[in-house]
Amino acid sequence: MLILASQSPRRRDMFDRLRIDYLAESADTDESIAESVTPDDYVKILAHRKGQAVLDSHTEDDYIISADTVVALGNTVYGKPRDFDDAYAMLKSFSGNTHKVYTGFAVFHGGKCYTEAVATEVVFRPLTDREICYYIEAEQPYDKAGAYGIQEMAGIFVKEIRGSFDNVVGLPLTAVEEALQREFGISLFDFAKSATVS
Repeated sequence: MLILASQSPRRRDMFDRLRIDYLAESADTDESIAESVTPDDYVKILAHRKGQAVLDSHTEDDYIISADTVVALGNTVYGKPRDFDDAYAMLKSFSGNTHKVYTGFAVFHGGKCYTEAVATEVVFRPLTDREICYYIEAEQPYDKAGAYGIQEMAGIFVKEIRGSFDNVVGLPLTAVEEALQREFGISLFDFAKSATVS
């Protein structure tokens, strides 16, 4: 069985688009991390914690995939905004700048765990205060790292991306597939739903 250890509707949508059979499951985890930790280590540590949190309720035959995403501008790491003001401050800091989106993922199977982090550069055009306020009020992006979803209205803020688009959404599918094949000898499509003939 394939388990997606995530509460993120974006990650679940990505698995749904692949038309694979999976079970979405998540558990509360401690997301406190020392400030000295680099963004790529930050997301790998949290992805591991999230997978570990659901591991005990499954067998070693299951495949568990977990992930965590943050946004970094310079040395500052941005998670999910606490409120309107926090979201506004995040988007204002990205305006006219290039930031990086880091997603770490972990795969658990057969007593083994593999973790990896992927980074994508995102260039924002300069944003007006009106655009930022309108976006926050319309989208309520409080469940999104960096206070925006590139696949939604905030796509109009993005001038350029360098790297994986899926990574910015919340899961670098190509890297996950490559890791599954290389480390575990299996593909996401081995979990494909059976085709039905009508």
